[in-house]
Amino acid sequence: MYNMRIPPPSFSNRFACSQQQQQRRRLILLISLSFVWTTSLGLLLPQQSGSTSRTTTTKLLASIPQQQQDDGDLQVFDADRQEAMEQQKKLLLKKQQKQTQQQQQRPKDDQEWKFFDTARIHVSGGDGGNGCVSFRREKGEPMGGPNGGSGGRGGNVYLVCDEGLNTLAPLRYRVHVRATKGKNGLGKGKDGQKGNDVTIPVPPGTVIRELRTQKLAGELKEPGETFLVARGGRGGRGNAAFMTQRNTAPKIAERGEPGAKSWLAIELRLVADVGFLGKPNAGK
Repeated sequence: MYNMRIPPPSFSNRFACSQQQQQRRRLILLISLSFVWTTSLGLLLPQQSGSTSRTTTTKLLASIPQQQQDDGDLQVFDADRQEAMEQQKKLLLKKQQKQTQQQQQRPKDDQEWKFFDTARIHVSGGDGGNGCVSFRREKGEPMGGPNGGSGGRGGNVYLVCDEGLNTLAPLRYRVHVRATKGKNGLGKGKDGQKGNDVTIPVPPGTVIRELRTQKLAGELKEPGETFLVARGGRGGRGNAAFMTQRNTAPKIAERGEPGAKSWLAIELRLVADVGFLGKPNAGK
């Protein structure tokens, strides 16, 4: 007999066969996973009779989101974890309550912060502006010479006596008082603008002392009196101020001086409206 040989499958047929096998395997895996999942649900749920159990399982499957159905993960209530979270919350609340109690019970040792007839402030004058280095450059004047201006002076801080006040309470809300700085010098011989002065109104009978040494600095008795407590820094000179016969083109300028800074203890001397007169140990 004549033997017919079957030709081997081509590469395209092999590839098609492998794809079909992979699809079959995927279907088998999905069917097995769904079977396992339904059996686990049946174990979790109470056993009921035929139709009722089917309806409950369908309702539960409908209530579960699609992502959980795909992943097969169910959120189970963990009593131990819930108790641990509640205990942590209670501990945090206790810590916060202790901190608030400690802050409320802390006594303020500084006597100056207890009464309104004493206060302490930090005053600082404004810094001076820097000098400028520049030279005159105009048509027809190749060697115009230096024309850098000087910096402006920093602002001062003053205490002004005001008869409309009778307490130092406003100073409690404004502990740090700073004056403005002076502007830097410019070319063409222009000096910088000086800083603005700052005035602090205080009632009559105010006594000013240095906080560290407790030395008496001054006293304001009558309305309208002013007292300088922080002087502003001097402005730096420009290169025009350094020109001499030997050095006709100086390239140097000064920096502005910093303003004065200090802590002050302010006390208000009150005059009694009513007084008792009599001999000592007379039962006043």
